[in-house]
Amino acid sequence: MADRLFSRMVWRGAMLGVAALALAAGPAGAKDLREVVVTEPVHGITYLPLYLAQTKGYFADEGLSVKVLTMNGGAAHTNAVLSGQALAFIGGPEHNAYAEAKGAELRAVVNVVDRGNVYFVARKGLTPTGTDYKDFVKGKRIATFFLGGTPNSITRYVLDQWGLDPKKDVTLVETNNPGILSAVAAKQADMGVISDPELTEGVERGIWQEPFYNVPKELGPYAYSALNVRLDMIQKDPKLIAGFVRGVLRGLQYCNAHPKDAAVVAEKWFPTMPVAYVTATINRTVADKLWSTDGMISQQSWKTAEAVVRTAGLLKTDVAYDKVIDMQFVKQAMSQK
Repeated sequence: MADRLFSRMVWRGAMLGVAALALAAGPAGAKDLREVVVTEPVHGITYLPLYLAQTKGYFADEGLSVKVLTMNGGAAHTNAVLSGQALAFIGGPEHNAYAEAKGAELRAVVNVVDRGNVYFVARKGLTPTGTDYKDFVKGKRIATFFLGGTPNSITRYVLDQWGLDPKKDVTLVETNNPGILSAVAAKQADMGVISDPELTEGVERGIWQEPFYNVPKELGPYAYSALNVRLDMIQKDPKLIAGFVRGVLRGLQYCNAHPKDAAVVAEKWFPTMPVAYVTATINRTVADKLWSTDGMISQQSWKTAEAVVRTAGLLKTDVAYDKVIDMQFVKQAMSQK
């Protein structure tokens, strides 16, 4: 039953990410490359360091061909790794904490996005006075991602920081990113918690203004999206994990050092996205320091991520850093420079 379910998820993910898969297959005619699968919950430009590492041949240099599968739907991307059908998934280490609570062992081995990648926007005509967001937001309808998704958890965490109860003081309209855009455009919501490219699209269409609350800057270091593997893979095949991590690190370094060139690669991975949106997304990513510069997940990054999901009620107990994160391969790569 599990295999049949996984097969259906893979098919759905493949249909959603055909263009990505074509690019991820590795150099034409490449031989003797070990094929591994990485799953993602959505296909987004903030994951560009992973895509770029494949496009530039950084994984091939490590003897690997990485295929990326987009797997929408709850914990599908995590379950693929737990079932052994994929090597790694991209997502927050809190997913490892959820698995740990159920007796499974997962570890984040390299960081990718080290800031919370969402922004609070208000529809055109709504403007806060100063930074008294409590009074500004109270009573409003806020469109955010579905419950269980990290943007939803951040929404609830920030509301709590402002002294607002998400069940009593506001109305949450839970949907996907395109749905957030549509809800605010149709005035079914007053505010949105959104990321690019929909953020930029909303600004350009006059649906909302630039963000009034910048989560990446306000919350600081935050283990938002890392690459996570099973603990037994670390134990059984450390050379594989080390090579995979080195490839990701090179992707991170290139994206941070050459954002304009990285944008050209992004256009190939997102061929239907307007070039202006690709550029705007990367510019915002760089400006707000979303991409990790060294692949490390700090204690503070995990502390913030943990606090967010604890406040949202998705994680019931504290989980120690070393139960969900293993930075040995990042440190090893740094020592070899």
